[in-house]
Amino acid sequence: MKQIPASLLTLIAGIGITLISFWVGQHHNLLPEQASEQAPLVDNFFNVMVTIGTGLFLVVEGAIVLFIIQFRQRKGDESDGVPIEGSFSLEVLWTSIPAIIVVGLGVYSVVVYEQMGGFSLSAHGGMAHGHASVLVAQAPGDAAVTPLISETTTPTEPTPTDAPQYGIGATPLEGSQAADLVVNVTGLQYAWIFNYPNSGITAGELHVPVGKDVQLIISAQDVIHSFWVPQFRLKQDAIPGQTTELRFVATKPGTYPVVCTELCGGYHGSMRSEVVVHSPEEFDVWLHENQIAQASGVAQTVAVNPVDLTPSEFLAPYADALGIQSEAIASLHSHHS
Repeated sequence: MKQIPASLLTLIAGIGITLISFWVGQHHNLLPEQASEQAPLVDNFFNVMVTIGTGLFLVVEGAIVLFIIQFRQRKGDESDGVPIEGSFSLEVLWTSIPAIIVVGLGVYSVVVYEQMGGFSLSAHGGMAHGHASVLVAQAPGDAAVTPLISETTTPTEPTPTDAPQYGIGATPLEGSQAADLVVNVTGLQYAWIFNYPNSGITAGELHVPVGKDVQLIISAQDVIHSFWVPQFRLKQDAIPGQTTELRFVATKPGTYPVVCTELCGGYHGSMRSEVVVHSPEEFDVWLHENQIAQASGVAQTVAVNPVDLTPSEFLAPYADALGIQSEAIASLHSHHS
């Protein structure tokens, strides 16, 4: 039987490893769904790394398995193995290949970072920056619930220190164009606070419209936190005394988790929130409802359990609307009791 040339076997093995690596790189399903314009850029880079990693794994582990089989000790063979010491050409080969891969991935990562806006931070600082720390206990999505703990936020004129110096800014296509929506994000132990300077709304979860350019101005009040939305493939540290920026366009309506990825204290694991991506119409409704709910004067409203009210007290708002005197309601109640 004629032996197959080693070069042909190597070529077949190389083609097989390449095909397997490309298939694994495109079908690994290791990442969550994409929900921002920046997510495909990161995913493509990750897929390349998975493809290269799979190929290297098959080459290295395949060589080990092949050598174990081919150079196993034969029956009756008690001789020593062939003494092999050093191979300059082989050392150059296994040094140059990883070096080329690392340099190539480094260049690619810089290109991705630039396309995401990593080199285009806004230096204008053109956003109002509130100084008050505001804690709001509010049911998600229910604008009718009045904040239980609230302080007044007073937007002030931005100062040079408000301009973010780190983070993900506008993409090259967006250039110096202002964002459609600016949100100030404050991290503190152990919550994220979202303030909308143009509308005066403060919330415990982030609400944004789909398809709009959103700019987050991130800061921290106490220790370093890290704002991360896995579905957006975006993460940015919140640093005390230094504002950072995160700019993105959400592409899919839904609710996604906001996670702090910087160990920030004993209850770090509980520092979670949500980003709710609305359609433009739903976002306008949410904005309008919250402007009413957080308007001056309404913030002083205290939630009262209706069970604790008398019938007259419970019906008073409705009676006023209908023009009925409270004495008439009290008289009617006493008549039926």
